[in-house]
Amino acid sequence: MGCKSCTTGGCGTQRGASDGPGGEPQKTATGGCGSGGCGTGGCNKLNSFDWLSDIAMPGLKYDVVEVKFKGGRKEYYRNVHQLDLTTGDYVVVEMQSGFHIGAVSLQGELVRLQVKKKGVKINDDTKVIHRLTTPKDMERHEQAILRDLPALYRSREIIRELKLNMKLSDVEFQSDNTKATFYYSSEERVDFRELIKMLASEFKARIEMRQISLRQEAGRLGGIGSCGRELCCSTWLTDFKNIATSAARYQNLSLNPAKLSGQCGRLKCCLNYELDTYIDALRDIPTIDKPLETQKGRAYLQKTDIFRKLMWFGYGTESTWYPLAIERVLEIAELNKRGIIPESFDVLTPIGEKEPATAAALNSDLQKLDAKYATRTSKKKKKKPKGAGDKVTKPLSNGKAQ
Repeated sequence: MGCKSCTTGGCGTQRGASDGPGGEPQKTATGGCGSGGCGTGGCNKLNSFDWLSDIAMPGLKYDVVEVKFKGGRKEYYRNVHQLDLTTGDYVVVEMQSGFHIGAVSLQGELVRLQVKKKGVKINDDTKVIHRLTTPKDMERHEQAILRDLPALYRSREIIRELKLNMKLSDVEFQSDNTKATFYYSSEERVDFRELIKMLASEFKARIEMRQISLRQEAGRLGGIGSCGRELCCSTWLTDFKNIATSAARYQNLSLNPAKLSGQCGRLKCCLNYELDTYIDALRDIPTIDKPLETQKGRAYLQKTDIFRKLMWFGYGTESTWYPLAIERVLEIAELNKRGIIPESFDVLTPIGEKEPATAAALNSDLQKLDAKYATRTSKKKKKKPKGAGDKVTKPLSNGKAQ
């Protein structure tokens, strides 16, 4: 269900009425992008695709229906009246006091799987769906939605006056305006007895204070992550697991809190997505506790390319890093354990243990030198050709030269 087809203000924002061609007022338009992805209130938060909707299941249809409310909150109700429901229909459901209106988000066999996954107990005490909504019900529901934002601002002013250490993030009025739920987060215990009295007298409704974690708060408010996509906690993630800084170390990420923290102020949930893959790849990477010893000096580990199986080492006096395969690192580390210091990363034989040159190798070098100098001397001994202008002396009869 998208904003374009939503005519009831279920996402919590409205643009206001517009006039038709003849000056007649049209229906109130719903706020949002108009193409099905509302980023202002979340009519598409935590949506579930019913891939069994077109498949006829044998036996009786499961009579439990999943109903979604503001902020992506979902609860399960029994369809005891066997209403013909369609995903997206607004229904009047039973509450502890009064009634509330929500949208059908899932039904059929997928609800049975969700109930089993979340451990929800379905029995005779499970609340029921009364009926489909009427135009009068939807009018009261829209009026209740319009009270949420002013009540949030006023409640924050009261909290500041009482100097309470808490953060109020959202307010949800019940459709019959008899109850208001206030969602807040706090790192310490808050005594809000005086606050409840003031809120009850201010809004003339029964007040419920519900504490949520910072991640649940980010999921209710929504937003865009550093990856450019909508937050996982507001689109599909329902259970929040603990995330340690070791997850960033395993993935060779910079331990910068500004980059590793999400909008909730905690470590990003996506750090756990690829953690198992990195742990499997790290099993082949050796642990280097001390620098590698070579004739050139001590080489320290600078970084590790986990998937290419390369380890980069650099000498203390140089800024150049040298990539080494894991097999070569293990060979050098084993030589160092035996007290052998190789010449370099490429030549593992120490300088003092090099094999002496053989006689055949020496003779071949001498032959190359002889051939080299023989060619040079032959060039120097070449005679200069006689020219036409050279003077020729002839001997005379008396033995003197002319």
